[in-house]
Amino acid sequence: MKKNLKTKELSAVKLIAQNRKVRYDYEVLLTLEAGIELRGTEVKSLRDGKVNLKDSYARIDRGEVFLMNLNIGAYEPGNRFNHDPERPRKLLMHTWEIRRLMGQTEQRGLTLVPTRLYFKKGRAKVEIALVRGKQAHDRRRDIADRDAKRSVDRALAEAQKR
Repeated sequence: MKKNLKTKELSAVKLIAQNRKVRYDYEVLLTLEAGIELRGTEVKSLRDGKVNLKDSYARIDRGEVFLMNLNIGAYEPGNRFNHDPERPRKLLMHTWEIRRLMGQTEQRGLTLVPTRLYFKKGRAKVEIALVRGKQAHDRRRDIADRDAKRSVDRALAEAQKR
């Protein structure tokens, strides 16, 4: 019975955009889901997939979290009621989550970055990650680890075939 519920839950999520470069450039420490406050034409543009997560980040200002530099393209039929494509958008989170993030970003020098944007049960959600920047040698080490894991997996698969 639970299996059906999980399948239903997964089918209710419709991915709009994903920022794959986050895992390459940053070390992800924590991910959180937040609602996003949008205007009517922004929702229609999201449904059309006119969004770019590149170079966007979240900032905490006076106890509220805002998503900066998120580019949601203009809705073609929207005429004069269209939105500003790069306006700051408020994220909807619990106050205890905001306080927790505020403490970590101020004290430890970490950053909030959106990783995915999706619809869940008809509502726009954004997954934000608390990240720490990677140095060049960290990236090289990650690539070497990935290559080593791939070769081990390949060797195991070959051994199972015999």
